[in-house]
Amino acid sequence: MTYKLICLALSISAGSVIAAPQKLDLSLEQISVSGLSSGGYMANQFHLAHSDWVTKIGIIAAGPYYCAQGSIKTALEQCVNQVLSPIDLNHLNSVANTYATEEKISPLTNLKKSKVWLFHGANDNKVKQEVSDALYEQYVELAGKENVKYVNDQAASHLFPTLSEGSDCQQSVSPYIGNCQYDAAGEMFGYLFDDFAVRVDTPQGQIVELDQQQLGGESASTLADLAYAYVPKSCAAGESCSLHISFHGCNQNSQSVGTQYAQLSGLNNWADNNRMVVLYPQTKNSTFMPLNPQGCWDWWGYTGAEYATQQGQQIQAVIRMARSLQHYSIQQ
Repeated sequence: MTYKLICLALSISAGSVIAAPQKLDLSLEQISVSGLSSGGYMANQFHLAHSDWVTKIGIIAAGPYYCAQGSIKTALEQCVNQVLSPIDLNHLNSVANTYATEEKISPLTNLKKSKVWLFHGANDNKVKQEVSDALYEQYVELAGKENVKYVNDQAASHLFPTLSEGSDCQQSVSPYIGNCQYDAAGEMFGYLFDDFAVRVDTPQGQIVELDQQQLGGESASTLADLAYAYVPKSCAAGESCSLHISFHGCNQNSQSVGTQYAQLSGLNNWADNNRMVVLYPQTKNSTFMPLNPQGCWDWWGYTGAEYATQQGQQIQAVIRMARSLQHYSIQQ
């Protein structure tokens, strides 16, 4: 089904000649995803739900699949800044196996073909290292140790580390992008992809706005009106490009920080020379039911019991958006 996209192209280079709109040529046979904090939990859920499609993943400061077990109480007591009782990986993996048997998520054997990059800042006090350690242990069991890299020796707080963008690396403050003299985006892509081309100092592409409500349909009810996508010039010109989806953290959506996550993480710097479109879906804050005042992705069940499966509302909405990009024409 083809969806009409309502978008605003924000050109970086002023005064350029306007060419005819060019349809994107996206290769969607396999994609990569990443995420920070609640976005890391969401990236993990997205990966396991569709591991036949998602083959590369990077996660910063998150815990194992189904850690919250459908409960905000469990989420707060075990999966962020405290672990009041040990995380039972055997149980969590058993749930994943049951979901796979019931065909609610893709077969777990697909994970053996995945590559996984994980990061936990040594000075992160919002997600305990014990929580990220459990995610590493889970992926080692499901994907194989040879396919997983875990970085936990960088002195970073709870944020997305960059070479020079954002605030003090030791301060977990809005927009949760840290000047850490550490290129998390580059380290991630360098591990996940072979022969990845060099980064550019200044991205030369465009950030476009996408109508999430139109593209996501009923499944997008807990998402913001707009999402963003970064489109390199080569992709806008019609060259074949891949897709990467990056999920922001809590208090990091557009309602809270504008376009800073979509602009400053460093992902776009690597996307330019690698013909990669980066999709930045957006949550919305809510002080009513479902309660989500910090604009987190659903990793504990506020959208329903199937939140971590293929039937999860947010997972379905993002998939619809991703596939719709094949029908998008950009004004160069």
